[in-house]
Amino acid sequence: MTEKFAQDFSPETEDENVLEAEVPAQMNGLRLDQAAAQLFSDFSRVRLQGWIRNGNLQLEGKSARAKDKLVGGELLTLKAEVEDQDHWKAEDIPLDIIFEDEAIIVINKPVGLVVHPAAGNRSGTLLNGLLHRCPALGKIPRAGIVHRLDKDTSGLMVVAKNLSSHASLVEQLREKSVSRIYQAVAFGLVTAGGTVDAPLGRHPTHRTKRAVSQGADAREAVTHYRILDKYRSHTLVQCSLETGRTHQIRVHMAHLGYPLVGDPLYGGRPRIPKGSAPALIEFLEKFKRQALHAWQLGLEHPETGESLSWQAELPEDMQQLLTLLEQDNAV
Repeated sequence: MTEKFAQDFSPETEDENVLEAEVPAQMNGLRLDQAAAQLFSDFSRVRLQGWIRNGNLQLEGKSARAKDKLVGGELLTLKAEVEDQDHWKAEDIPLDIIFEDEAIIVINKPVGLVVHPAAGNRSGTLLNGLLHRCPALGKIPRAGIVHRLDKDTSGLMVVAKNLSSHASLVEQLREKSVSRIYQAVAFGLVTAGGTVDAPLGRHPTHRTKRAVSQGADAREAVTHYRILDKYRSHTLVQCSLETGRTHQIRVHMAHLGYPLVGDPLYGGRPRIPKGSAPALIEFLEKFKRQALHAWQLGLEHPETGESLSWQAELPEDMQQLLTLLEQDNAV
């Protein structure tokens, strides 16, 4: 499958994102709207169906119907009208910028910052802050955000500043060439490093959770992990993502039997090891977010092709946690 953003804009389409995608052979038999939802996944299926109806999404240069069946090899062209972003208001939110040029922004996201507006979080998000810093991002899908971190996960993210950079980063993520390395504190003594290759899907009873699954909605999920340090009852691990599914590290570590400290969804009841130092007990009882940090990010610069990499030190709460765990070793 190929996808690209057109580089030449005619005057009448200067406020549109022009995208092209070739339908891969494995989509033989799919309806046009079904294939479009996969090939242009930055947009909702309802919005794509609207663009099919008004001719903005064309099949081989011609208008088509949402129910038309595909065989593979066809070219889809989408003139994606810029979304009315009145509900995405620019806000002056402090951002920790690690790197910025004309193509990309690399941000060290703090704990507690939601990445994208949603029900209950219409303002105060990373996206709102990005629009204030760079208003031109309003013309790029999701304001240039190509991957996310959970609200209470800290660390590095990359944002595209123009259409060609967005296309390049999306393709790098699809090709699994973006390096994303996390550090996490898990409960229990991990015996050795390894790889978790376990598909993830929606939890059968809890709509906000994910679970290891073989169901119809399950998608490939691969996490590599290794031990960085061991404490009396905890382990500092380094996790590398081969795929980037929702809550992937959190679910996979819990699946192994080593849930992340403080994880409200997958950690179960707070676990306090017997004989722990009082200071550690007090800290663990108050640590209410997953101890997970996106520590290193590596990618190919969308314009220069240069291999770039950044690191962001652990946030203060995780550093304090490790200090208390080290002191607890001596108890």
